[in-house]
Amino acid sequence: MKDSVEMLIAAVLLGATASGAVAMQGRDPAYQSARESGLVGEKADGYLGFVSAPSPAIKALVEDINIKRKAAYSKEALANGATVEEMALRNGCRLIAERTVAGEKYQTPSGQWKTRDAGAPELDSRCP
Repeated sequence: MKDSVEMLIAAVLLGATASGAVAMQGRDPAYQSARESGLVGEKADGYLGFVSAPSPAIKALVEDINIKRKAAYSKEALANGATVEEMALRNGCRLIAERTVAGEKYQTPSGQWKTRDAGAPELDSRCP
C-alpha cells in the first residue's frame, strides 16, 4: 500500500515537472519572440523545430529547450511505463493543439510548416 501511494505521488510530481518545463518556456522573452516571428515551431514529435535557418542564439535556445523537454519526457515515460517517444508524441500533439495560437508555426504530419489560424491544427493520426 505504501509503495502504491509513493508511486502515485512520484507520478504526480513528475507530471508537474514535465508540465512546468514546458510552461516555463513561454516565459522566456527570446523564446516567445522566436515563436511569434515564425522562426521556430512545434513539431508532433514533442520538440521545437526550425522553420528557417536559425541564428546561433536561436539554435542554442531551441537546443536547450529540447534537451529539457527530452528530460521531462524521459521522467514521464519512466513514471508511466511508456517510451520516451510515446510521451514526446503525446506532449507534441497537446502542444500543437492547445498551446499554439493563431500566427504561430507548427509542423504538419507531412512535414510542412503551417501557420496556425483560428481553426483546428492538422494533427498526426497517432495523436490521442
